[in-house]
Amino acid sequence: MTAESPALRIGPGIRRRRRDLDLTLAEVAALSGLSSPFLSQVENNRARPSMRSLQLIADALETTAVQLLAAADSPRRVDVVRADADPGIDAAARVRPLVRGHQQMHALEFTGDHDESRAFEHRNDELMYVADGSAEVEAEGRTYQLGRGDTLFLTGGVRHRWRACEEGTRVLLVAVADHVEVMPAGPGG
Repeated sequence: MTAESPALRIGPGIRRRRRDLDLTLAEVAALSGLSSPFLSQVENNRARPSMRSLQLIADALETTAVQLLAAADSPRRVDVVRADADPGIDAAARVRPLVRGHQQMHALEFTGDHDESRAFEHRNDELMYVADGSAEVEAEGRTYQLGRGDTLFLTGGVRHRWRACEEGTRVLLVAVADHVEVMPAGPGG
């Protein structure tokens, strides 16, 4: 049995969230800056949003991109996610979910050029592991340089952002579910 990629099934989760908030496609389009026809295609799995577009949709729906990816439900108890099964989202920095469906944790793999200008603040704990390359993380007013094999653990409530420092950087993020919305970065961080 071949498992379908959650990126290909993200539309129904977006539609459910939009309907839960009692919003129309036009209202989400106005809030996100994306077109209604594009949003309709995404909801019907005829278009795949870039990570930037997914974040705009998540902001409009008062959630996070991680939560929307997790909304691609899968009832499996054991699920193998093959490295080549999902081309990921976005062209500059590939983002690939490593765990599918509504789980108690989220895991994502970021490959390529990642430079997050927005600060994140999650309700629960998060672990960052640099599998290849190097990354720089800003958290609590400090900057941390991470190299291959380094990990960074953040407790819930710590505002942070990060960027890849070299080509070929691959970062794994594992977080406890129930994230709060993304917060815009303030002056100096």
